[in-house]
This record gives sequence, C-alpha cells and structure tokens, in this order.
Amino acid sequence: MSVSIDITGLAPERIRVVPSPLAEMGMALHALSEPAHHPGLQGWTTSVSTRLDPCLADRLCEADFLWRTTFSDVFTPAAGIAGRRTLPGATLTEELDLLDKLSDEQFVDAALEFTCQSTYASRTVDRLADPRTRERALDLAATRGVQQVRFTQRLLDDPPAIRTWFRELLMECDEAFFSDVWARVQHQLAADARHKTELLRRKGLREALGAVSTAVSLDETGRTISVDKITQGFAETGDGYLVLIPTSLGWPHLWVLHRAGWQPSIMYPISSPGLSAPPSVEQLTLRMSALAHPVRMRLCRHLARGSYTTSELSDAHGMSAPEISRHLSVLKKAGLITTRRHGRYMQHQLDLSVVSRLGGDFIEGVLR
Repeated sequence: MSVSIDITGLAPERIRVVPSPLAEMGMALHALSEPAHHPGLQGWTTSVSTRLDPCLADRLCEADFLWRTTFSDVFTPAAGIAGRRTLPGATLTEELDLLDKLSDEQFVDAALEFTCQSTYASRTVDRLADPRTRERALDLAATRGVQQVRFTQRLLDDPPAIRTWFRELLMECDEAFFSDVWARVQHQLAADARHKTELLRRKGLREALGAVSTAVSLDETGRTISVDKITQGFAETGDGYLVLIPTSLGWPHLWVLHRAGWQPSIMYPISSPGLSAPPSVEQLTLRMSALAHPVRMRLCRHLARGSYTTSELSDAHGMSAPEISRHLSVLKKAGLITTRRHGRYMQHQLDLSVVSRLGGDFIEGVLR
C-alpha cells in the first residue's frame, strides 16, 4: 500500500521545499491533543497544557477533530489556491490570509475530512448543498459527542462565521504558545529546506526524496513518487507544483496531501528519535505474519536462546527437517533470524535486535 503522486512532466523548478508556519501549528495542536504519538515532545506538551488558559483549552476541544486523528488540509491552504502554484507563506498571518482565499466549499470540504474519508481523493458532491452528505457528516460527528455535532452544524450552516472563529482561535494559540515554538524551530526548518533544495539541484529528485524519508521513493521511470503508508491514494502534479514541507514536531507522521484538485504536498519530519531506516509496510507485514504461526512462535523460543541447526530443531519439535526448513525460510525472509556457518553446519538464531523493535516499528508504521 502507498500514496502515489504522478509527476509526469514536472520540471525541477516546480519542486519546492518550503517551511510552513501554519502547518507547523497544526502539528503542534496535534501533539497537544495526542501526546502519546509524540513521546519526544512530552516535556513541551505537558508544559503547554498545564499553563493553557481554560477558555482557550475549551475552544480547542470544539475543533480538535481538525488535528487529533487527521491532519486537516485547512492547515495547508496554499495547496488549494487555483493554479496549484502558490507556496506557503513566510508568516502565520500570510498563511491565514491564504486560508481566507479558499472558497467556503473548499474550507468545509477540508474541515470535514474526518467524515469523508472515502471521497477524499475524488470529491463528487457539494458538501454545503447536498442534504445527504450534510446528514452523513452530522451522523459521524454524533459518534464523537454532542459538542462535535454542534460545531459541525455551525460549520455547515454558517461557514464564514466558523472561518472567522477559526482564524481568531489560531491567533490566540500563536500568542499563547506557538510564537515561541516558531521562533525556536523556524531557522532549523529553513536550514533543512536549503539542504534539500541543494540536493535537488546537485543530485536530483531521487536523492532528495531519499533524504526526506526512506519511506519516499521515485520509480525507475522518474514519473511516480511513492510514499510507503498503510493507506492508498493518488495525486498528480499536472502543471502545478510539488511542495515538500519540513516539520520539527511531526515525527512519526509522514503526511501526504492528495486531495482532488489541490497541489500535492508531502510534510516530513526533519528529525526522528526512532530508526533512521524503519522497515517498509511490506516488511512489517511479513514480520508480523511470520510470527503469527504457532509453530514459528515455538521455534522463536528456541532461537532466542541460542544458535541451532535445522536437525536440532527437528528433533526438539518432533517435525521433519523439510518442515522446519520451510518455517525457517519464512522467518528468514521476514528478516527475523540470522544464519551462519559453523564448520559443516548451518546454525540459525533469532535476531533479537529486530524483534525488540517490532512494537516501535508497528507504531511508526500505523502513525506514518
């Protein structure tokens, strides 16, 4: 599974690496609402949460669906501007001005993303005018509580009022905590953007994407970018831009904007407290499937304690050597065991370092 971006005909000068204060604010709000996703930010999230004004905290709860489970596209308004060649603003105010340029339908469509997962990439209805879609949005909001229903109803009934409310909310967040965050990280983000831009210029897109994340790759034809995620999606740059947005607060998330009609964008973390090269979704699936079989689980109990030959494992488990070999082959293909020659014999052992990382690999994979 992956999200693919068709970049056929995309000229190098239409690939931009640009920090975004509004996108970084979205990540900050997400970290505050889901601190378990960002253990490396625990000190910061605890500090901000404890000193946050109660009234502001209540208002944040009203709209937290915009950043709690899904990073809403309202935090990247430049991508929705007609022509698909608008870049993120240099300041939060500039980006909020871009947000004001989106139509009410665009704003509502992006804000209600959590109710429209199946139609995210190919919108076919006007969410403000279609009664069935409105009803569906309210039904899904109801599963999250009365407060969520009230907010969704207000959003559908009076988008301009909610847009004004949302802008004021973000400005209050900026004053309360985000201006300090941005002052701390903006130079780091700008430096990373310059580095990736230089890689693009000197070594090409493939090298630059590899530096963005090991989960991002360019196919052999140079026409399709694939982002390894436990989801599927498709976008195309057409005659617009591809924008890469660095974030200091984003790990482990690797976010891809592939909304129909919007400029494709990839927001990537510039640092990671985890592995430098986490396994792909395919590798993770192989490892978890390999360990799901009861015989292979019992083999792992032996192999975790030392090195054994196929014959020794066959005797210990009362199985034929070919049967043991087949199970060992599955474990080896998944990268869970190592094999080394000892004299005339081949010995197998569980790779404890790989197995010990499975929990973290799984969390990184599903949150990516």
